[in-house]
Amino acid sequence: MTPEIDAAMVRALELAAAAQEWGDTPIGAVVLGRDGAVLAEAANERERRGDPTAHAEVLALRAAAQVHGDGWRLTGATLVVTLEPCTMCAGASVLARVARVVYGADDPKAGAVGSLWDVVRDRRLNHRPEVTAGVRAEESAALLRAFFRGHRSL
Repeated sequence: MTPEIDAAMVRALELAAAAQEWGDTPIGAVVLGRDGAVLAEAANERERRGDPTAHAEVLALRAAAQVHGDGWRLTGATLVVTLEPCTMCAGASVLARVARVVYGADDPKAGAVGSLWDVVRDRRLNHRPEVTAGVRAEESAALLRAFFRGHRSL
C-alpha cells in the first residue's frame, strides 16, 4: 500500500466519523488522481440531503469529475472508501472508469466488489477497475459496529 492510499483511507475514516454526527451511516470516500493527489472527498449524506443516492462514493465521484479535467471519465483515478461499495456505487465506479477501488471493511449484506456481488469484475462490462480490499478494515468496521450498536438500542 502506498502512503497516498493510506493517507486517503485515514481521511476517509475521518469523513465517516463526521457523517455519524448528522445521523448518517459512517462511510467516507476520497478520490485520488493519477498522481496520488486528492481530487475530491465526501461522506454519506443520505439523511442530511434526504437523498437515497447520496452515498459517499457517488458524491466523491461527482465532485472529482468536476475537477479531473477529462469530463466524467476519471481515468487513472483511485476511489478509496471505508466500506465495500454497494451495487450502485460499484456501478458508478465502473461507469466513471476509475482505475482502482480501494476499500476497508467487507460488506457481506450489500457488498458489490466481491462479497455478495462482483460488479467491478463482471466481464460483460467494458471497464473493470483493480480492487484492493481490507485497508484499515478493522477501523472501518469498528466505526460501523459502534454506529449500529447505538441505533439498535433506540
